[in-house]
Amino acid sequence: MTAAGAPSGERPEPVSAPAGGEEGPVVLAVDSGGSGLRVALAVGGTVVGEPLASGEPVRTGASGLDAGHLLELVLPRARQLLAGAERQRPEAVAVGAAGFATLGERLRAELPSAFARELGVRRTALAADAVTAYTGALGARPGAVIAAGTGLIAIGTDLRTWRRADGWGHLLGDCGGGAWIGRAGLEAALRAHDGRGGGSEALLGRLEGVFGPPDRLPGQLYPRPDRPAVLASFAPEVAACAGEDPVAADILRAAARHMADAAAAVCPVAGEPLVALTGGLFKLGGPLLVPLEEELAQRLPRARRVPTEGDPLHGAVRIATDLATGDLRLPYDDRLLYTVAEK
Repeated sequence: MTAAGAPSGERPEPVSAPAGGEEGPVVLAVDSGGSGLRVALAVGGTVVGEPLASGEPVRTGASGLDAGHLLELVLPRARQLLAGAERQRPEAVAVGAAGFATLGERLRAELPSAFARELGVRRTALAADAVTAYTGALGARPGAVIAAGTGLIAIGTDLRTWRRADGWGHLLGDCGGGAWIGRAGLEAALRAHDGRGGGSEALLGRLEGVFGPPDRLPGQLYPRPDRPAVLASFAPEVAACAGEDPVAADILRAAARHMADAAAAVCPVAGEPLVALTGGLFKLGGPLLVPLEEELAQRLPRARRVPTEGDPLHGAVRIATDLATGDLRLPYDDRLLYTVAEK
């Protein structure tokens, strides 16, 4: 096997396309996130049957993401999908993993050889979940994608290099994400509880309805390992108040500004780049989307807003399919999109 060891931002030599039937290559795609993972089988870029899911997230240890644990979760599901579709082996596999950019050393070191040994895979792509989110949303087209859920990251490419902004976690960033909105809403509620300026009685009422008496909130929040998710669970309450409460509306407007700032930092400067939104936070709807559209129009007047084509699992399918056919046109990057292919 030859690993694509080009410097960051440089694409490795294209791999010759494998011989295959008219239906297209058989590939496996994995979407691994903080709440679990999904595995899909696709033929010719189309998912066959239903993806198989695990509610158990891949463990993270002192050496980063646990490659052995990921294999424990993926391999049985991969074999089940292949057997159900009466397929022998996939042409390629693509894994999109949360934390891959900073915690993916073991995945890069262990997964390509493990997939070759266990599944007979000749081509493997390992990607940050932001890259699979981008690819699912826009494919191999220049632009920027805002991925927003509990956290927030913006990623963009001109098809030569990747650029990313934020995604630093709820303590250092993720500005405008679900945890950020929820925390701001709870702070405004507690201001009202204390009698300080800038508080919101409406949000105080929501806090009491969700968490009970305000003085019990620290004990419910600080000891928990899933603090970002708990904070993000309050974001819908902020959106529900925004129509009548100016404090809640201002929080969502500020979130929209942060998102637009991140998108502007990564969006290509040439041409008419595309901008898409992906992630569960946008289910908040108009209270967030209306100010966000206004902020994007102001910050990125040349960019064209387009609908998201698919989710991160769809992005992993696209990457695996393009790798199998030798048509992967996205920029290679050790930390963001790492590929290994057998000539």
